Amino acid sequence: MGSPMVHNLLNAGYEVAVYTRTKSKAETVLYAGALWIDRISDLAEHADILCTMVGYPEDLETVVTGKGGVLENIKQGSLLIDFTTSSPELAERIAESASKKGVLSVDAPVSGGDIGAKGGTLAIMCGGSDEAFTNAVPVLQNLGDKIKHFGVAGSGQRVKMSNQILIASTMVGMVESMLYAERAGLEVSEVIELIGKGAAGCWSINQLGPRILENDWNPGFYIKHFLKDMRIALEDSKRMRLDLEGLALAKKFYSMTEAYDFENDGTQALMKILRSLNAK
Repeated sequence: MGSPMVHNLLNAGYEVAVYTRTKSKAETVLYAGALWIDRISDLAEHADILCTMVGYPEDLETVVTGKGGVLENIKQGSLLIDFTTSSPELAERIAESASKKGVLSVDAPVSGGDIGAKGGTLAIMCGGSDEAFTNAVPVLQNLGDKIKHFGVAGSGQRVKMSNQILIASTMVGMVESMLYAERAGLEVSEVIELIGKGAAGCWSINQLGPRILENDWNPGFYIKHFLKDMRIALEDSKRMRLDLEGLALAKKFYSMTEAYDFENDGTQALMKILRSLNAK
């Protein structure tokens, strides 16, 4: 998702410099005009607005608060926008550390997958101070069309967890719906076309259902990252003394993908697992 987001910022006229651990993954944005920086410390020293988006909370902690990381080198008065889906507790710690450096910080996880990233139609859920959010809005408006500030640091992450909880259970229902239609001998594409327009209509059935029919398992969002999100949601729910059995069941099914080596597929590959569990 990072590449199309960078493209959208370049198209909006921003001067964008990038750093990734694997330079080859930045080739498309470098070709489009982004500037490559060899070290994240150099990037942090010169950027007025620094955006981060990595896979896991432990990666984020290393990049932002670790030795040689962003907060060790970022200049006073800068704005840090983190698009990673991470733990609310880490977002709170990052905001506190940033404040001590005179830096504004926004946790801004996104939803909408590769389609939303390319189209600039992401949903962006924000946590942080009013000042930080206000300063971030001009950047965010080039990346999403559904942007909302939910409160203090960590609030954006908790909204994203609500989003992921809903998607997790929806994905199980969507795949089981398609399995039922298959087993009943129905034309599944026609089923999707009709029920996708009714009360059962949702992003998953309308966007991922057709991909499943084409055996397209390419990731708009990796299963391995979805598992991470479900783990965070369950851990945070436990701290709230909240028992989410539906989410736990979805995680159980998705965890099976690791044994089949599907974790680098898109979330729609849940169909392969449930098909195998229901094989005749």
